[in-house]
Amino acid sequence: MSTWLLLRGLTRETRHWGRLPDALRDAVGGALLPIDLPGNGAFTHLCSPIAVADMVGFVRDAALQTGAPGPYRVLAMSLGGMVATDWAQRHPGEIERLVLINTSMRPFSRMHERLRPSAWPGLLAIAAHWRDTLRAERGIHRLTCNRVDRLNADLDAWRAIRLSAPVSRANALRQLWAAARFSAAVAAPRCPVLILSSRADRLVDPVCSAKLAAAWGAPRREHAWAGHDLPHDDPAWLAEQVRAWLETASPPATPKPAL
Repeated sequence: MSTWLLLRGLTRETRHWGRLPDALRDAVGGALLPIDLPGNGAFTHLCSPIAVADMVGFVRDAALQTGAPGPYRVLAMSLGGMVATDWAQRHPGEIERLVLINTSMRPFSRMHERLRPSAWPGLLAIAAHWRDTLRAERGIHRLTCNRVDRLNADLDAWRAIRLSAPVSRANALRQLWAAARFSAAVAAPRCPVLILSSRADRLVDPVCSAKLAAAWGAPRREHAWAGHDLPHDDPAWLAEQVRAWLETASPPATPKPAL
């Protein structure tokens, strides 16, 4: 059975997946392998590359070092989606399937679509107060999450993550620069692709996912109320979309001969 690699986005790490890994494991089975981007999580001591292609090289090496055999199935969001896309386009034999969540990339989307102008003041406030753990995490939550019934628990968990593996402001800016500069190849990856987006995403316009799906002829599913951090807001819905897609995309079983 194939291994699922999970790649998070800007300044976030494997622990920010929350309940999604359990939901995905229950829905599709197989081994899950969350990997941090350089500068985040287990690799917070490293300098984040300013090019997505260099992040791809790092993640490929990290996957290889785990001993998990490829080709891989990759589920990735935001910046992680750019890394996964570049990987699939540059090394097509290594990626079996690709699920992209609320990602955006040139040449398919414009700058104001990739980062909503209405989100700029919030991002600037987060950057200005980056060392104020509670204020920064509250700002991130406000921009990326629409589910707030567990707000205090979320903030406690996110503050603990930040204190144990703080991402430097310099690395945050380097990751933002890498994301802004990234441009994917026009041709679709050779592997099957599923694109998931959030209609109420306040950070990235969901039209980015719509344009990507149209350009690649890929199926797209849109969540009605979730924010940018779709895995946080509704992990069960996300896992179910992946399960249904795999079931639909799988070839029919060969019938057994009559006895």
